[in-house]
Amino acid sequence: MSLDGVVCQAMAEHKATVIWLHGLGDSGDGFAPIVPALKLPAELGIKFIFPHAPIQPVTINGGMKMRSWYDIVSFDLDKRADEQGVRESAAKVEQLIENEIASGIPANKIILAGFSQGGVIALHLAPRFKAALAGVMALSTYMCVPDKFSAEAIQTSLSVLMVHGSLDEVVPMQAGKQAYDVLQSNGLNVHWSDYPMAHEVCGEEVALIRQWLIERLS
Repeated sequence: MSLDGVVCQAMAEHKATVIWLHGLGDSGDGFAPIVPALKLPAELGIKFIFPHAPIQPVTINGGMKMRSWYDIVSFDLDKRADEQGVRESAAKVEQLIENEIASGIPANKIILAGFSQGGVIALHLAPRFKAALAGVMALSTYMCVPDKFSAEAIQTSLSVLMVHGSLDEVVPMQAGKQAYDVLQSNGLNVHWSDYPMAHEVCGEEVALIRQWLIERLS
């Protein structure tokens, strides 16, 4: 089953694509308003895809069904990401990347972005994808199975932008730092920024994302 979502078409000839994955309980609609806020140059031809995660029961929320990229059975960081669920969602997102490549957009003009749960999928998939993407944006997030990263990562020269809130109580900043350390120790090109914010996105972060996207997709 393929993922549906919100698509913001490129303002000029389509040359690049950003696939942006939302967090737990949100939907593709949640991040779509960031496109006008980024004020990206039209000539870059960037199309945005904001997929909706599948609806499934989430253990920590009493089994309530909601949009979720994987089940969360525990708040403990080492048990938080359900590995099988992460791999299943990563395979669905991989199909979105394949569709873009098939439509004529090269892998090095595709960015995979994600917030919180979506960031877990982005950090899992991009280094394991067969081709090197233009970059990964991992916002307020952490890593699934960090102990398997070295053995499974193919793309170790990827450019990664990590941003975290120092006041985040949902995903503590140390969880993001742990992922950063794993990426760095495996040779990936990681930029880290943190802001005095909670589990959210702030104005300075949007400005940083804009600058990074222009650098990666120009």
